Amino acid sequence: MTPQVTVRSDRTRTSGLAGVLGVLTALAGINLGATLSGLPHREWIVPLSVLALVVVVRARGMRWSELGLSVRHMPRGLAYGFAATVAVAAVVTAGCLIPATRPFFLSERYSDLRMAVFSALVLIPLMTVLPEELAFRGILQGATERVFGTTGVFVVGSLAFGLWHVTSSLGLTAGNAGLADLFGTGAAGQVAGIGLAVAATSAAGAGFIWFRRRSRSLLAPIGLHWAFNAVGALAAALTWRALAG
Repeated sequence: MTPQVTVRSDRTRTSGLAGVLGVLTALAGINLGATLSGLPHREWIVPLSVLALVVVVRARGMRWSELGLSVRHMPRGLAYGFAATVAVAAVVTAGCLIPATRPFFLSERYSDLRMAVFSALVLIPLMTVLPEELAFRGILQGATERVFGTTGVFVVGSLAFGLWHVTSSLGLTAGNAGLADLFGTGAAGQVAGIGLAVAATSAAGAGFIWFRRRSRSLLAPIGLHWAFNAVGALAAALTWRALAG
């Protein structure tokens, strides 16, 4: 390799690493602004900020295929997403029917069926699934794949996704009957709940990354992500209703 090629390669890698760090820094700022800032209408911070980030990375040369939004791969991504939704729905249904696991679906956030349906069809897709998939399996994965191998993509992407959920899991044990019974609702229980949330979402993030790489489309992890959140919300509401009846 000639010196000029080596210098160009080093510069490309340095630029790529700076891009990954820039994306991670932006995501950390978005997360803190959306969860801890106390700003009015802060529920819009994540979706609008991620859209702005998409504009930035596109302007800096990231291709639609790197974001998982290539039209050519969408049919494959749609098929993967649909299969994942069916599989998750079957597992969640079984969990709701088994007495030992039923309490873990009793989330107070979805005790009302009407609110659960609205969340599943509107809030969860628009405020959670689409922006998070664009951010992590789109922008971040596109940036990391430029400079890291497969292992690096999984490590960075899954760990970042797990840490993204630290602030949103601060009251996790207090609002879930099964977790409250398991860990308690005190400070130790809260820490345990956060640790469990980070571990679970990191594992989920690795699964989303696999789906994205396997299908080469963002539609696959979008379907799987929506299934986990929306089917879980509906299951919680139906479980509450069944117990009340």
